Amino acid sequence: MPGSVLAHLRAHGQNKGDEEHDQECEGDQWCCHVSTVLRCHRPDEWQICHVPVKSCHTVGMALHRVVSLVLPGVAPFELGVTCELFGVDRSDMAVPVLDFRLITPEPGPVPTSQGFAIEVADDLSPAADADLVCVPASPPEAEVPEPVRQMLRDAVARGARVMSVCSGAFVLGAAGLLDGRICTTHWMHTDELAARFPAAKVDPMVLYVEDGPVLTSAGSAAGLDLGLHVLRQEFGSDVAGIVARRMVVPPHRDGGQAQFISDPMPRDCHTFGPVLDWITAHLDSPLGVAQLAQHAAMSERTFARRFLAETGTTPHRWVTAQRVAAAAGLLENTDFGLDEIAAQVGLGDAALLRHHFRTVRGTTPSAYRSAFRC
Repeated sequence: MPGSVLAHLRAHGQNKGDEEHDQECEGDQWCCHVSTVLRCHRPDEWQICHVPVKSCHTVGMALHRVVSLVLPGVAPFELGVTCELFGVDRSDMAVPVLDFRLITPEPGPVPTSQGFAIEVADDLSPAADADLVCVPASPPEAEVPEPVRQMLRDAVARGARVMSVCSGAFVLGAAGLLDGRICTTHWMHTDELAARFPAAKVDPMVLYVEDGPVLTSAGSAAGLDLGLHVLRQEFGSDVAGIVARRMVVPPHRDGGQAQFISDPMPRDCHTFGPVLDWITAHLDSPLGVAQLAQHAAMSERTFARRFLAETGTTPHRWVTAQRVAAAAGLLENTDFGLDEIAAQVGLGDAALLRHHFRTVRGTTPSAYRSAFRC
């Protein structure tokens, strides 16, 4: 399998028609399990094409049995996501009913992160013939028992899929299943995931990733996005849409994790703290290296070098991130048009605002406003 990547899924841009997608991607195919999957030349457009004529979105992989792993300290919401997606009987709306079970290494009451316990009757044995093993969030620092690691490795080895929600990715990492694969987790934990599992290819910007049989999602509600993607693959967009409506969530969200990440000022900037404050107060002014160096009473070369050393990024990238952050605040809290917002934050016009907003936040200003408008 080229690059070992089945689909590196990002939510960006506008929808394209199936025919156009197929023409663009014609001839670039590979095989996974028993399905022929069309791989697009631009992986960031996989989620855009909801149901192309030829794609993994329309090819089922015989999903019948699903288990969800309950470890000590499990997060109730993330566990509930897997239960709601795969464990609810919606046969009254023509949704296939799945054999869904909770499993744990030692059956009995399992403590959750919120102080109450969940009674789990099954040990790990139902995972032996499960088509999908879900791994909800649990404490990233917790030791993963060897029987759990082996169960996950065995599932992948026999052709099943494993799906983590939020920090459940650390459990997959402990089993060695992230090595060489693109993966994600909650943006607060992506640096730690990359440090703990250096062979993993951690992408902090996406809502979810499918790399072969290993599926990982970002924090909390991104598990819903990934689960709906699985249902769309298995049963088609109609079934996924029914489940989404029953849960009162959108069947597809544009953008990646970047739209949810705040851009705090760097801490401990002893030299540049006053300069950074001045920049954020003058975003509508020209803020090139020449202007910034003059304000800091440094040469341009010295300013650029010391800025990178103290903030970890270049002046241009930092200024652009602050301008986009300011634009996001105006999108959330005002009715200003895009040209007016662009002028206020120093991005010139609506076209330039759209370009930088998509680059930094992974979505369009209009989509962001629709999602976050106060």
